Amino acid sequence: MRNTARWAATLALTAGAVCGPLTGAALAAPDSLYAPSALVLTLGHGDSAATATPARAVTLTCAPTASGTHPAAALACAELRGVGGDLDAFQVRDGVQCTKQYDPVVVTVDGVWQGRRVSYERTFANECVKGSLGASLFTF
Repeated sequence: MRNTARWAATLALTAGAVCGPLTGAALAAPDSLYAPSALVLTLGHGDSAATATPARAVTLTCAPTASGTHPAAALACAELRGVGGDLDAFQVRDGVQCTKQYDPVVVTVDGVWQGRRVSYERTFANECVKGSLGASLFTF
């Protein structure tokens, strides 16, 4: 009898975790007007995400309003909208000079942007090169 009770409790907790987000405010009409835009951004030190030592991670939600743990969520969302979600479209700022020191920094972006799945990875030669993009999206 104990195993039956344990399985029932496990099933109830699992159902609550899976179905819970599908109830209440998640089904409200205003939220359905926006395509989902929720991203997780990570920064690590190394040549690729697979071998990098993780240093930081933030979340960024852009619809219906900018939020998340990103320090400049509203600005990052505006920049993403400005390039149509194309993470390769960010341009290097004029006049930025960086050393040629190789201390690789890898940034990843995973999630959903306006309903489309996003999986992005980019390795910069060093922090200065990463900062030269002029995008607050990668400044966290």
